Amino acid sequence: MKRWWLGALLLMCAGTARALCSVATPTAPTFVLISSVLVRTTVQSTSTLNAGLTCTVSLLTLLGSGDHFYLTVTGSKTGLQVGSSGPVIGYTLYANNTTSYPIARGTQFDFARNSLIDLLGLLGSTNPKSVWLYLQTIIGSNVPTGQYTETLTLAWSWNYCSGIGIGAICLGRDIGSGSMNMVVNLQVTNDCQITAPNLSFGSAPLVLGFATVSNSISVSCTLGSSYTVGLSDGGQPVSAGGRRRMISGSNYLAYDLFKSAGSVRWGSTGSAWRDSSDAEVNPGNGTGTGSQVFNYNAKVYTDQTTPPAGSYLDSVIVDVAF
Repeated sequence: MKRWWLGALLLMCAGTARALCSVATPTAPTFVLISSVLVRTTVQSTSTLNAGLTCTVSLLTLLGSGDHFYLTVTGSKTGLQVGSSGPVIGYTLYANNTTSYPIARGTQFDFARNSLIDLLGLLGSTNPKSVWLYLQTIIGSNVPTGQYTETLTLAWSWNYCSGIGIGAICLGRDIGSGSMNMVVNLQVTNDCQITAPNLSFGSAPLVLGFATVSNSISVSCTLGSSYTVGLSDGGQPVSAGGRRRMISGSNYLAYDLFKSAGSVRWGSTGSAWRDSSDAEVNPGNGTGTGSQVFNYNAKVYTDQTTPPAGSYLDSVIVDVAF
């Protein structure tokens, strides 16, 4: 009778402590829309709420040294790419939301170690819960605009005690494995960095005394991008596309900005724009890292009446369009 009673108790404990895990369709992690400059200079992060393993556990909260939850990740490429070739955006997978537990490709990573399964809440809960994965880009990728993707294969293998009886005796084990594919996405957008130093004509008693001033604007745009650079008409032009004017109180001093070393006005519409191929330094499409330099001349119009003395100012917007 005693043996029969003990056997019934063990069976009851096994039934209430039963734990089950299974593979499930992963949630595709998607990075937010990112400019090419940020891809190259700043780490970008995202995560997936479901990395393909879901578990329901009622009583089990401790894992033994023989228990494991292995994940092996393999990829269709060496990183994120447009199509099957071209520049690559590298990234790293992590087992939690710190960089303490990187997951190397092609190598088994055990979520049972370092209490990661416990931290994710997969044990000690009656509701199904899933493993998360975290992703971070590796800075330094100089890439053109486009949709960058990679398909990862997530291969899970688990073996753990799913029921504990009196004396911490394991009453049964949950053993299983399975694989699911997960697509990682990152959309790169065009971007530019513009360097436009201030311009000064100095001082002169008459409009005839102002010399021509040379200056330049530097633009660094997304690799492979074709773009145009325009200069606005300033704050108080005579008319749209007409002479630019600096202002001091209610007085004006007319001036203009001309392409390169010539006399063709650099403006904001149509042929007044400058194409990326028109740069004096590194003409052509954007290089992503190197600057393209556009020279210009600035002249005060000498056919105007010299205005009263004062500090004359204007603000011109540099407009880069893809």
